Amino acid sequence: MHAVIRAGGKQYRVAPGDVVRVEKLETGADGLVEFPVVAVFNEGQVGKQGDGRVVGQVVEQGRGAKILVFHYKRKKQYKKLRGHRQSYTAVRIAEIAFGGQSFKAPELPKKEAKPKKVKAAEAETEAPAAEAAAHKSSAKKKAAPKKAAKKSASKKK
Repeated sequence: MHAVIRAGGKQYRVAPGDVVRVEKLETGADGLVEFPVVAVFNEGQVGKQGDGRVVGQVVEQGRGAKILVFHYKRKKQYKKLRGHRQSYTAVRIAEIAFGGQSFKAPELPKKEAKPKKVKAAEAETEAPAAEAAAHKSSAKKKAAPKKAAKKSASKKK
């Protein structure tokens, strides 16, 4: 099951469970977004624009990498440098509905917090004492011995 959606002036081919980076979207309180559908494909069947429904859940919002735009005209002393960072919204496709059928993405496994180690707390109390000992030993470095200057041989006449 695939669908072609329109977002931010571009078209994307998506399936349930896909994560797509689209132009920045305004989201509701629940974080769900519904996309306009261009076409839906299901085992040889093709649905038109009004037949399908695609719902996504906002995963992340951010800004992409900086792009530098440099304008230059030779021999005219003209240079202009501008930077740009495009905002994006990462959306996970949760559901595609078409012709009375609904295809949903599998649930993501919940992340479990790692249990804290008891020994880590004890190591933190011992660490400052070990660091102080290391600083004392590094302060007493021995200077390198100086080398004697070479004697130049004088020529006799």
